[in-house]
Amino acid sequence: MRSVLHKDYNHLETETKVLLPKCEKMIQILPKFTIPIAMVVERTAVGIAFSTEDASVNPVLVYLSQLRVGSRRTMRQALETIATMVSEGELAALRFPWADLRYQHTQAIYTQLLEHYAPNSANKMMAALCRVLEEAWKLGQMSAEDYHRAVAIERKTGQRLLKGRALSTGEIQALFNACCQDKSVKGSRDAALIAVLYGAGLRRAEVVALQLQDWNGQNNCLTVRSGKGDKDRTTYLDDGAAAALLDWLHWRGNLPGPLFYPTRRGGRIEIRSMTDQAVLDILRQRGQEASIASFSPHDFRRTFISNLLDAGADISTVQKLAGHASPVTTARYDRRGEAAKRKAASLLHTPYGRF
Repeated sequence: MRSVLHKDYNHLETETKVLLPKCEKMIQILPKFTIPIAMVVERTAVGIAFSTEDASVNPVLVYLSQLRVGSRRTMRQALETIATMVSEGELAALRFPWADLRYQHTQAIYTQLLEHYAPNSANKMMAALCRVLEEAWKLGQMSAEDYHRAVAIERKTGQRLLKGRALSTGEIQALFNACCQDKSVKGSRDAALIAVLYGAGLRRAEVVALQLQDWNGQNNCLTVRSGKGDKDRTTYLDDGAAAALLDWLHWRGNLPGPLFYPTRRGGRIEIRSMTDQAVLDILRQRGQEASIASFSPHDFRRTFISNLLDAGADISTVQKLAGHASPVTTARYDRRGEAAKRKAASLLHTPYGRF
């Protein structure tokens, strides 16, 4: 048993007195959020509110350990948002008593989230919460009935303006020009990075996970391993994107390992993987040099999908190239706007003639 459970009674009583006002404040923030104060104080005071040393019994850490790095960061932030909202900043996600939540609590949390976030964002946060409760149930920290009632929240849907944008052909050309003006190895690496992000529509986490062996120069194809949803897929580069990648491989060499290496000043290549944050920093720098409007790495993916659909590719094929589980998701990436609708309408022929 953890040493924290061996605190003497006086120490426990002191902690309880300190924590009581904080827990009262936590209960007041949501009128329907009625976790018994004594229960919260007792759990926190005796150390049952988990620390990072309790990974095997902490439902948050058990849940997050099952996710990929990118998803882990997103869902951890969602849980921190919920814990901070309910406790008014007093408790972090790892110390929040998730197993004490019941239906009235989760319903109140969802109501609060909908007041501050779009339905889709609130639903994603609730998905993280429900998965933590599932782990708490599996760990024996709450009963099956309490768990199933707590997660039985009716989710709302809503329509919001689409996020992100598609880059124009001129903007993509400007980015390549900015890279080509840099005659160093970094310029070549950045051009290849942009070529793969746009030409294959990859997520930045997928790009940094690519290995040299994933590139097939004979067919100009890339194998994306363990993408989102732990799915593998094959995607293809056009001749221009393949040429940019081959120019980088001339600098990189044929040493097995990550397809893209980070570089340092003086053109020195570091033999290790890049981070997805490094990709974001690179694109911001090249975007400033190219004097184009702000964009995100994921906008290359939106551009990839929009341009393929505009060129006449069927949505099922585009879905497979993008690695989406559903064509509905692929359709959400379409940023072609009214011009595409007019073009589609012009394909019809109405056999009308004046008599």
